[in-house]
Amino acid sequence: MPDERIVEAVKEALERAPKRNFLESVEVAVNLRDLDLKNPKNRVNVEVLLPKGRGKKVKVAVIGDGMVAVKAKGVADIVLSSEDVKKLAENKREAKKLANSVEYFIAEAPLMPLVGRLLGPILGPRGKMPKTVPPTADPAPLIERLRNTVRLRSKDKPVVHAPVGTREMPPEDIAENIEAVLSKLEEVLPEGRKNIRSVYVKTTMGPAVRVW
Repeated sequence: MPDERIVEAVKEALERAPKRNFLESVEVAVNLRDLDLKNPKNRVNVEVLLPKGRGKKVKVAVIGDGMVAVKAKGVADIVLSSEDVKKLAENKREAKKLANSVEYFIAEAPLMPLVGRLLGPILGPRGKMPKTVPPTADPAPLIERLRNTVRLRSKDKPVVHAPVGTREMPPEDIAENIEAVLSKLEEVLPEGRKNIRSVYVKTTMGPAVRVW
C-alpha cells in the first residue's frame, strides 16, 4: 500500500479541482534544495516507469527503413523512414511540431547518425533523442514500456514536474506512481531525500496540495 499521506494529498487535490470538459492529468511537483543547478552535471535527467501507468496514451514515433519499421506499424503512433527524416529537416516548423507532439522516439541504430545530424538540434534540447534498437528488433515491447514512462528533468530550476496519472485513476494508483517518482529522485540526487525540499500534487488546472 502507498504512503497514506500521499493518498490523502491526491484525494484532496482531486476534490478541490473543478471538473473540466477534458481529461485532466495529475502532476507531481518536487522542489529541490542544496543543488548547484548552474552546473549541468547536477541537473536531473532520468526516466521512471510508472507502476500504474500514465492513465492515457502518449505518442511514440519510430524511425526505420527495415524490419523495425514493418513491426512498428499498427503499434507505434507514427512511423518515419529516412526519407521522411530528410524532408522534416527541410521544414523546421513541421519538425518542431512533431517533436512537441511526440513523447518518445525510437530509431534503428544505423539511422542514428542521420537522425542526430538532421533532427538532433530539435530533439536534443527537448530531451527527446531516440532510443536505439537493432535493425531486426521488434520495437513493440519498448513502445509499450515508454507509454508508461515519464521523464524527470530539472534543467536550471530547482523543481521537477512529472505527470503521474489522470483524475479518472484511483488515488491509490496515482500515489503509487508518485512514490516511484520520489524513489527514483532519491536514487539519483547526491544526498537523496535531503535534496528534496517539498512535494506537491495537482491536476492540470487545479490547485496544488502539499504532500510533504
